[in-house]
Amino acid sequence: MSDFDRNSAAARWGRTTTHRAGTAVIDQGLRAYMLHIYNYMALALAITGFAALGTFMLSVTDDKSLAAATLANGMMLTSFGQAVFLSPLKWVVMLLPLGFVFLFGFKINSMSPSTAQVVFWIFAALMGVSLGSIFFVFTSMSIVRVFFITSVAFGALSLWGYTTQRDISGWGSFLFMGLIGVVLAGLVNIFLKSSAMQFVIASVGVLVFAGLTAWDTQRLKSEYIYGSGSMDGATMQKSAIMGALSLYLNFVNIFVMLLQLLGDRR
Repeated sequence: MSDFDRNSAAARWGRTTTHRAGTAVIDQGLRAYMLHIYNYMALALAITGFAALGTFMLSVTDDKSLAAATLANGMMLTSFGQAVFLSPLKWVVMLLPLGFVFLFGFKINSMSPSTAQVVFWIFAALMGVSLGSIFFVFTSMSIVRVFFITSVAFGALSLWGYTTQRDISGWGSFLFMGLIGVVLAGLVNIFLKSSAMQFVIASVGVLVFAGLTAWDTQRLKSEYIYGSGSMDGATMQKSAIMGALSLYLNFVNIFVMLLQLLGDRR
């Protein structure tokens, strides 16, 4: 690991370098730590995918006698689908994952590692339920295609963030402002329903979350190198879960926004 990695990271993340373990120990521990993060993230994505597909399958029917509602594209919804996607319950489905993100932020320090894991898996499942609606809008083939594109792009961005010797810590404030802008514009467009505005939001959103992927990866790497000595095993595990949550949210948002740009609609 280069001297740049050790010295500049300490400065950009506000840490000191008073005591460090041997290079080999740090490198081995860092690889294990990052592997834990990516494993948590991958499992969360799998849970989300199965939950989204399961929600969709429970929501549609080909039997007219079981149909509680019919969409504009001709797809028939079961009573479950009508409740989840057409009734006021849809707002709960949309906003509940956000509530879990705030729960993590405020309660993670008081949670045990096992509780944090359970909450993370529940969050991933709820996110899958809310994403079940993409199957009503986009074809299955385009969803698979965009997921593959997202995976390749995310992997390349995260790898670059991990290996680059460039200090990208200064990106954080600009990316955060961009994130706030995308969220606010998205909320406004819920009521405006402008396709042109949605295209702009998706385009800017892809850039913002692409930058956040690289930035978060470098941040997690630096936090381990210059903070692992002060963390016990439980704190390290919870830190890995929070890191997985950050990367998971980046992946999901890139996927959804690329789907809006590249997906084939039904």
